[in-house]
Amino acid sequence: MLEYLQRMARYNQWMNRKLYAKVQLLSADEIAKDRGAFFDSIPGTLNHLLVADMFWLRRFAGSKVCAEALAPIREMVMPGGLRDILYDDIGQLASKREELDQLILAFSQTWSDEMLGAPVRYRNMAGEKHERPLGALLQHLFNHQTHHRGQVTTMLFQAGIDPEATDLLVMLMEE
Repeated sequence: MLEYLQRMARYNQWMNRKLYAKVQLLSADEIAKDRGAFFDSIPGTLNHLLVADMFWLRRFAGSKVCAEALAPIREMVMPGGLRDILYDDIGQLASKREELDQLILAFSQTWSDEMLGAPVRYRNMAGEKHERPLGALLQHLFNHQTHHRGQVTTMLFQAGIDPEATDLLVMLMEE
């Protein structure tokens, strides 16, 4: 599982960079347009991904096995909810996304099989207590990213932009 999750951390950054580059080809009006998606628009969806990752990384940072590697997340101002719009400007959003992806990549270099099996105790957005192995929660983190990036690729198609290949295999061939 270790190699798989580290690969997903690389894919996460690779795909986010590709996606943001495509989004930035659109006019500000096209970017902001409500497209009827769950988070309304491209920035709504991309902000949600940023917010969700921040919440998850903060939860991981509360675990002894992750605390040191995720120290930078504890210094970040946390959003209030999953629909928060942290950045209206796509350039600022892309910059913060890259910062978070760099943190995730650095964090991935600290993982071991033992660490991935360690329990992470956290509260969900409703305040309910949960405990899951770090590895399972990381799978969720990366799956969540893929899910919502798929929504953004659909919105790009609606705006006349081809997001091009998004497959993990393409990244692996490029590596």
